[in-house]
Amino acid sequence: MKGLTALLTGLLIWTAGLLTFADRVTRLTPADTPAAADGIVALTGGSDLRLAAATNLLQSGLGQRLLVSGVNLQARRSDLWGVTGAAKPVFDCCVDLGYAAADTIGNAREAAEWTHAMGFSSLILVTADYHMPRAMLELNAVLPGVRITAYPVATAELDVRNWRATSQGARRMIVEYDKFLAALASEWFIGLGGPDKTATGA
Repeated sequence: MKGLTALLTGLLIWTAGLLTFADRVTRLTPADTPAAADGIVALTGGSDLRLAAATNLLQSGLGQRLLVSGVNLQARRSDLWGVTGAAKPVFDCCVDLGYAAADTIGNAREAAEWTHAMGFSSLILVTADYHMPRAMLELNAVLPGVRITAYPVATAELDVRNWRATSQGARRMIVEYDKFLAALASEWFIGLGGPDKTATGA
């Protein structure tokens, strides 16, 4: 009986957390125009909208350079140029492509290396709305002292305001919430003196 009670209590806590997380994501878009920063980081993913949004910020003068993190190894600069919609001179001079990242932790490491190499102290982070909480968590962990402003992009495949209406929407929100919890637990563990993710390759 005690085991069942504990299970039900845990399920209620998890559900309350999921609803809170989904509400947080819902409030992210539409994003306000961010304050200018030194650099802009866009994380690749299922939609090209975030790359176009990041390029628009760059061309609006809100950052000096743009890093596109997590680019497919098979993609060429010309492929990315076509996706971003950037003016060719802007793309050629001010857009850097990162090929090393395969996940959000990798994105954070790639962004940190780029930020330090450029000597930047402020960033605008562009990624999907549902992915933004976890992305911000990971980047803040590896870039202490750097001001990071979120610029979330709405995802066509997931209507975050009606995520429970379809099985696909519910599944995507639940999976992202679980990944966020795992990232949160990892940062908490590291804060207690556990292994450094940059050393372990987590």
